[in-house]
Amino acid sequence: MRLRLVPEETHFDFMKFGPIGVAISGFFIVASIVVFFMMGLNFGIDFRGGSMITAATEEPADLSTYRSTLEALDIGDFTVTEISDPAGELTGAVPNQVTMRIEQADGDETIQQDVIAQVKGALTETFPGIVYLQTDSVGAKVSGELVQAGVLAVLLAIGAVLVYIWLRFEWQFSVGAVAALVHDVILTIGVFSLTQIEFNLSIIAAILTIVGYSLNDTVVVFDRVRENLRRFKQTPLAEVLNLSINETLSRTLMTSLTTLIALVALYVLGGEVIRGFSFAMIWGIVVGTYSSIFIASPILLKLDVKRDWSKPEDGGGAGTQFANIDA
Repeated sequence: MRLRLVPEETHFDFMKFGPIGVAISGFFIVASIVVFFMMGLNFGIDFRGGSMITAATEEPADLSTYRSTLEALDIGDFTVTEISDPAGELTGAVPNQVTMRIEQADGDETIQQDVIAQVKGALTETFPGIVYLQTDSVGAKVSGELVQAGVLAVLLAIGAVLVYIWLRFEWQFSVGAVAALVHDVILTIGVFSLTQIEFNLSIIAAILTIVGYSLNDTVVVFDRVRENLRRFKQTPLAEVLNLSINETLSRTLMTSLTTLIALVALYVLGGEVIRGFSFAMIWGIVVGTYSSIFIASPILLKLDVKRDWSKPEDGGGAGTQFANIDA
């Protein structure tokens, strides 16, 4: 028996709710931009520069003792966070983990290494048997370069999508797909600004993954739109779009649901290291699925894609400007 989330045939009028979806998304985009400029992002060590030490003890983590030990060293701003690791608690492996983030006071990386040595020495005296699981240190110059590289990577990915969709379909499809991607990226940055979850390099990787996932979802819908444009040349475009979304709805929801199951498992059991990445992916899957239906397609309807793309000389069909691509 085949599992279905929706009936085999559906006739939802998605285009009727297109303006509402665009208006709701516009509100959240503006809200995300306002929140970003008001609260900013909680940049991790990758982007701020500094050091991060992850340690574990046999005894339950005493955060107040950790903080008093570090305050006595007069090393500047720092944070101490206990790591909740359900997977470790289930298996009994590496309990009582604590992460300490120490901001870099100046540009001298040698001094930062001395600070790390002081911290480890003091903690070893306070907690005999303490184990240091991970130590990372990023200089201020390197962190600035990482910020630039991260922003450039996201912009290049969106630019490549713009060109790819334009070549594969038409410029109207390209505008719709890129608008959906920009929508997903802005809302992801907005939710990270609102929740103040640490924004580090793994979140940049998650955003690039979201771009790829959202693009794949949008291309599946657009492929069906192109096929139906060839089949129903006299049918109003709104009906063609509704038909295409309904025909791919089961595939879209099944793909999103199975992906979400894996990501939720990673978020709950994967540990603190990948929790931010998992959260970004969960959020990205939800908004990416939404935008492929309620952002990309209504924009395509608004731009009124041409209906006669016949190219008898090269065999190209509807919705294919530069190539006869059916795959």
